[in-house]
Amino acid sequence: MPIAKVNGVETEFEPGMTVLQVAERAGQEIPRFCYHERLSIAGNCRMCLVEVKPGPPKPQASCALPAADGQEIFTDTPMVKKAREGVMEFLLINHPLDCPICDQGGECDLQDQSVGYGRDGSRYSENKRAVEEKAMGPTIKTFMTRCIQCTRCVRFITEVAGVPDIGMISRGEDAEITTYLEKSVASELSGNVNDLCPVGALTHRPWQYHYRPWELKKTETIDVMDALGSNIRADYRGSEVMRVLPRVNEGVNEEWLSDKSRYVVDGLTARRLDRPWIRENGKLRAASWNEALDAVAAKLKAAPSDRIGVIAGDLQDAESMKATLDLFRALGSNNTDCRQDGAALGYGPREGWLFNSGLEGLEKADAVLIVGANPRTEAPLLNARLRKAWLKGDMEIGLIGEQADLTFDYAYLGAGTQTLAKLPKSALDFLTKAERPAIIVGAGALGGEGGSAVLNALGALAKTVGVVADGWNGFNVLHHAAARVAGLDMGFVPADGGLTVSEMLKPDALDVLFLLGADEVDPTGSNAFRVYLGSHGDRGAHGADVILPGAAYTEKSGLYVNTEGRVQMTERVVFPKGEAKEDWAIIRALSARVDQTLPYDTLEQLRDKLMGDHPTFGRIDYLPAPAAFDVASLGAKGDLGDRAFVSVIADPYLSNPIARASATMAELSALRTQPVAMAAE
Repeated sequence: MPIAKVNGVETEFEPGMTVLQVAERAGQEIPRFCYHERLSIAGNCRMCLVEVKPGPPKPQASCALPAADGQEIFTDTPMVKKAREGVMEFLLINHPLDCPICDQGGECDLQDQSVGYGRDGSRYSENKRAVEEKAMGPTIKTFMTRCIQCTRCVRFITEVAGVPDIGMISRGEDAEITTYLEKSVASELSGNVNDLCPVGALTHRPWQYHYRPWELKKTETIDVMDALGSNIRADYRGSEVMRVLPRVNEGVNEEWLSDKSRYVVDGLTARRLDRPWIRENGKLRAASWNEALDAVAAKLKAAPSDRIGVIAGDLQDAESMKATLDLFRALGSNNTDCRQDGAALGYGPREGWLFNSGLEGLEKADAVLIVGANPRTEAPLLNARLRKAWLKGDMEIGLIGEQADLTFDYAYLGAGTQTLAKLPKSALDFLTKAERPAIIVGAGALGGEGGSAVLNALGALAKTVGVVADGWNGFNVLHHAAARVAGLDMGFVPADGGLTVSEMLKPDALDVLFLLGADEVDPTGSNAFRVYLGSHGDRGAHGADVILPGAAYTEKSGLYVNTEGRVQMTERVVFPKGEAKEDWAIIRALSARVDQTLPYDTLEQLRDKLMGDHPTFGRIDYLPAPAAFDVASLGAKGDLGDRAFVSVIADPYLSNPIARASATMAELSALRTQPVAMAAE
């Protein structure tokens, strides 16, 4: 490996690294504003100046200078110090002194670096220039007078998000960052530009003036707005979650976060269920916990076991589903289902419902066939990974299903089952010739009638083209619900003779229907006594006879399994609202009233039981290794019929009860159908 000297210390580095990277490898801090390791190099800000020998006797921008064997790099000479002070002085010529009212104040790169590398005064007395604010949409608040033209936002939106809505116009003193034609940024990843902005020119509009950073306490947890399990940090003040920011996890979300995961937090306090309710004479009235639990217990004890059923929702933690499953099995019911979308999954090997290549591993694939999924709406960060691999030129992509703008080019093969039954030779060729082919199948293909036959056909195709081989498993199921894999792993599906979700919702199918956070189905067609346990007054609660208030995902510690089979744990950020309780504790209390007391009294005991029955839940933060399995055995043979594959996510911003309670999500949803600019404030 080549060797360079950094301040006299020899440092080995990999060919192709820049001087900045070599200096940081040697432990030297290099200030920067425009450079970001995940974006292309711009060399705009000139803050990363260093002295290099051999070379001209002047400071050089280390971010854009390739390192070479035998180089000597100096980061703290008088020349470097004077140059950095000069650059900082230039940057502050027009930057306003907005720190007392700026949302970035307290966590601002410009503040930190001006103290560390700037002068104690300025030689410029001219008036500062002013720049009009821009209308960039519901997530981005602009103060463009603060902008230093680092172009991080431009490069992120263009390169990572794939929606080139932001750019720079004019030159010199007239240079401005703006959106084209005053159009709002139409990206589901737009909030990341606020994180990237080093000076407070772009800040989070939904949280404007709501907090100061030093007021907040921080909890590291997991996002449940999709099935990727993005690593997040929830910041709270008092009893309210004020904001959510991404944490770095290279295997899951890198350091990005979708707008839905980031800005849905205002829905955590709206339309909340904070006390039990009982319906009497067609109207709901507030009740005590004892009244509500006794009412549910009486109905459960009176009903035959085959007339009792439970549907688990998309945001449920593994512990609540395990407790519910144990209770209903103890009651003799086989009518249990966690598949609100009706996907034909849950039987056979675990690999049959996992994203087997892994999210990061998918980037190694050289041919990908997407079937019945829209990754841009169902898993935006997975879509960004696909775009990254496509940009490198190493990946061909084909699509069977709805045509959509996925931010990368793909070969459109057809709309649904007819295409799958007679796949064009070109589609087979691009998969067969690949060294690491992959198939991504979504609920749009596996749901509804014929889902099992589609799964079987995809398994046969996967076997034909070699999707599963030694050291590589490219058969990937893309889930959209955070609770789905955990439910399938523990067998939260109909047992022998049990009813599915659609069958349980028929008018006279059941006497008691228990909805465990299930809000994506319409229970009003059922004549059963309906019990809803959840956190928000949404679809499930509207037609319920008894409502039991539960905890949202930020109000409990729980296990979630993401689409690739990685078990992760959320942490409690704040306590449940009002009289609401953790879901598993409610089920445990109900079990005692129906004379089927569950064998655990604490969350730790429940987890021990869960991990004892299903050992995969004990492997926290462990990504299953690619495992070979008979992919052709998936599903059941049958007629594929004639059906178009349609994504189950009609509106990604209104796909769960928390999102539907969020004012910001409502704005983003409206923007999808009417992409007009908001008025700049």
